[in-house]
Amino acid sequence: MACSLGFINVVLLGLAFMLVFTAFQTWGNIQNTIINSIKKDVPDFANAEAYYSLAIIYTFLAIFNWAAPSIISVIGSKFSMLAGGITYLIFIISFALPNVWLLYLVSAIIGIGAALIWTGQGNYLALNSTDTTISRNSGVFWAMLQMSMFCGNTFVYFVFRGKDNIDRGTRQLVIWTLSAIALAGLVVMVFFPKPPPKAPAPEKGRSDTTDSEIQTPAGPVEALKGAVRLFFTKNMMLLCITFLYTGLELGFWSGVYGSCLSFTESLPNRKELVGLSGIFIGLGEVLGGAAFGILGTKTNKWGRDPIVIAGFLMHLVSFCVIFLNLPNSSPFEDTSDSAFITSNAVLALMCSFLLGFGDACYNTQIYSVLGGVYADNSASAFAIFKFTQSVAAAISFVYASNLGLYGQIAILVVFSILGTTAFVWVEWRERRQARASDTPSVSSVE
Repeated sequence: MACSLGFINVVLLGLAFMLVFTAFQTWGNIQNTIINSIKKDVPDFANAEAYYSLAIIYTFLAIFNWAAPSIISVIGSKFSMLAGGITYLIFIISFALPNVWLLYLVSAIIGIGAALIWTGQGNYLALNSTDTTISRNSGVFWAMLQMSMFCGNTFVYFVFRGKDNIDRGTRQLVIWTLSAIALAGLVVMVFFPKPPPKAPAPEKGRSDTTDSEIQTPAGPVEALKGAVRLFFTKNMMLLCITFLYTGLELGFWSGVYGSCLSFTESLPNRKELVGLSGIFIGLGEVLGGAAFGILGTKTNKWGRDPIVIAGFLMHLVSFCVIFLNLPNSSPFEDTSDSAFITSNAVLALMCSFLLGFGDACYNTQIYSVLGGVYADNSASAFAIFKFTQSVAAAISFVYASNLGLYGQIAILVVFSILGTTAFVWVEWRERRQARASDTPSVSSVE
């Protein structure tokens, strides 16, 4: 009974996040395009930069992640997620009255809210899962979350269809429609049930006992101390290299790649292509979440590392094709520059799918590690993940404002190699120590 109640809670969690991020992920995908169109109508908005706005969001997210476990220890994961979700609604509505200082202010506010909503989500997911259900629940949540890429970007595709410039009426329609969807997600959060009680788990022969023995702190000060202690454990520091890569590639596919397609004049129907790209990224995310999360009991018998390696290979292929298919100047503004090959919309959408599927490979396995190995201290573990990922995303948006596409791809390739190697190292180390203690590995029991 407790298990089924926990699963219902995970489905509600996925539904709420699907609605909120239908609004926000869609907006992130089109934000640069929208801001450039506003500049043509509102001269005072000329100094606004989408990449700087996104960098501010992830900088504040990174900073306040350290405070999130303390806040959750006081108000709980449900109200932390609700408070964070409200900031997403405020951010989108603010574009109805475009103003440069307001853009950067709400960017800072949503960064704080993102720290609350994501750390609360990780904590709530762990509280509603067990070692045997965490992979399944992570996959269900991830697949439902990424359904947002379908809904929002399908809407954008039809609204932007046939338009070379996004006029004020179109912008207002998008703003208020996405705001209403985000509000619906907040309503679902209000009705989140309490997690079911858990029976004490038997001791397992996990590796790196310093990691697993850090218990859930009793108060806000202890929560912060626990997060810092956990950050400096050996396995977590290695995993942070993987987290860094997920942040860099998150910044690329969520904010840069859509802009590249929108600004490449040699691509047909380039404004519509932004929405289509988001749909294909979402398709990859959902299929990846289903394949490696929902079917986790079958795929996990081989461990987490083959899945992460598969994601690495998909990303490597996509980076190579993007390098050939799009011009170096495409992240910045409309460009007629030539790429190494004739820019092709089909290849561009194939890369969108590979970016999404590869991202799902990494994230489902990271969620599995954090919700399983660090179940006793899940709020701190997820806070560290989002902190490291957010620092990397903020850095990616800063250099995206000045570094051409080819330089950005070079950085992604280097960190994909480092991040994948670090994850595999931790996974193999876990297995060796599990065998040495004559205990099943965490991967096999999940």
